[in-house]
Amino acid sequence: MNGIDFFVDTNVLIYVMEGHPAVSGMMHCSVAVSVISEMELLGKKNIAPHEIKSIRNLLKDCEIIDLDNTIKEIAISLRQQQSIKIPDAIIAATAKSFNLPLITADKDFKKIEGIDIILLNL
Repeated sequence: MNGIDFFVDTNVLIYVMEGHPAVSGMMHCSVAVSVISEMELLGKKNIAPHEIKSIRNLLKDCEIIDLDNTIKEIAISLRQQQSIKIPDAIIAATAKSFNLPLITADKDFKKIEGIDIILLNL
């Protein structure tokens, strides 16, 4: 993707919202996220209006990538090759589809071949 520096996992966005020092400068870069991350963040039961506003403000600074056929096919292939949850497969497939490094704190992504993983040790 033109102008995008990184693709970030949902957990990174959570750390940004919590003000974690390890990701404090993250949003100064041009980042993309999966529509899955948007759904995970906003799809919380009993989410408060101020949380929704905060999440939407954070997501305004991100390129949100929707699910398409290429991402779907890569996610299916990943699931066929190894045990991986569907949301994680879609996130990994999106990073792979756009050839973007994936920043995450989830060590399970390290086992996926063909994706440049930047693992946060928090």
